[in-house]
Amino acid sequence: MTSLQSAVRRRRAVAAAVSAGLLLLTACDKPTPMATITVGDDSVHSEATCYNDGKAIKTADLPKCLKSDKTIKVDPDETVRFGVDPDIADKGWSVLMNGQPLTDTSKKTYTTIPGSVFFNPQYGASGNSTWIAVKEGNDKDVTGVWSFKLQKDS
Repeated sequence: MTSLQSAVRRRRAVAAAVSAGLLLLTACDKPTPMATITVGDDSVHSEATCYNDGKAIKTADLPKCLKSDKTIKVDPDETVRFGVDPDIADKGWSVLMNGQPLTDTSKKTYTTIPGSVFFNPQYGASGNSTWIAVKEGNDKDVTGVWSFKLQKDS
């Protein structure tokens, strides 16, 4: 095989790979807005675990939205910072702890909560981990949920 034939085959392979990648991208849904939790120098970002593009999520579907594989360690003496994309803030959002409201609805893109809250039985915590969710929407209509697991680090 000549070097010219080899170069042509490589170009064809690259063109096929690029075409396949573009085809996959066009089949994907658009990404959801992001929510972020930061503790000290560590952050974890997530797209929504449930999202209905501005329409209400069925109440029966909400329990499955509250668990994800996104975990961050929290020292109870640290501050936990929650940040959301402006798209989430515009619709209003709040923080849920183990499925129960922890904060009032906000239209800001950022809030902080002391780390000790997430492991305090007074707030419904038990054990060394807690499920947290960022909920987009009001009390009647939830339009998005971003879920995280906070693991006690002390």
